[in-house]
Amino acid sequence: MHRTTTSPVISVSGVTKDFGTTRALDHVDLSVEQGEVVVLLGLSGSGKSTLLRHVNGLERPSSGSVRVLGQEVPTLRPRALRTMRGRVAMVFQQFELVPALTVLENVLTGALSRLRGPRLGVWSYPRAVRTAALTHLDRVGLLEKAHQRADELSGGQQQRVAIARALMQDPEILLADEPVASLDPESSAQVMRLIREIAADDGLTVVCSLHQVDIALGWGDRIVGLRHGAVVLDLPTAGISKAQVMEIYGRVSTSSAEIRVIATELGDVELLDAARSTGDR
Repeated sequence: MHRTTTSPVISVSGVTKDFGTTRALDHVDLSVEQGEVVVLLGLSGSGKSTLLRHVNGLERPSSGSVRVLGQEVPTLRPRALRTMRGRVAMVFQQFELVPALTVLENVLTGALSRLRGPRLGVWSYPRAVRTAALTHLDRVGLLEKAHQRADELSGGQQQRVAIARALMQDPEILLADEPVASLDPESSAQVMRLIREIAADDGLTVVCSLHQVDIALGWGDRIVGLRHGAVVLDLPTAGISKAQVMEIYGRVSTSSAEIRVIATELGDVELLDAARSTGDR
């Protein structure tokens, strides 16, 4: 379903978030237009996940403004916040499926926000909802797995189930928090390609946090780099170089020990070669 709007669907202005003496976000500004695919890039602890949690109201800023779909998120009352979250789906690194439930049952739970009363088993859901769940499973290529237990699937398949579950919300925004961090390269490429195709078909706005630089450069419309909770880069991916991406990570030492740390974090040998060439200046 394609939606149209004349203002940004996400507008973060001057957001700071403190956890005790730790500053997780430092005066962050971010504006995302409808249909845009934005990648948040940075090392662990840079503030990517915290920023995503502010967009769907799981965190409240210490200061600043977070507007999503025209609403000031921190001021929403519980009922209005639940309604807003129904329009903002989220995909997680660890899939967050119920292992003992079937694939179809896991996907059906994505519709619970708009249904009244508890649900137990597939047949407790309306026929139209069951049909929609099967349609979404077909979209992610897992219709034949509908009645299989979720924990019998591979990691890549489980993430595709999680995407189908998110689509059950009929969302306007999809947030993805390190969706391929635990997957092998082939599965990672499949999942990211799937999200991109669905975003294009449905007019979805996507904000996705990643570690993998190559995926980010080849997949997003725009890269927003975070370091120590602050935005240090915000550029379209068209024409951006890896040398520019290095600005996200700051000056990198050429010591072999630090190179190994960064390599583990980024999973990107070519980028680390660029890091060696820049060195400390």
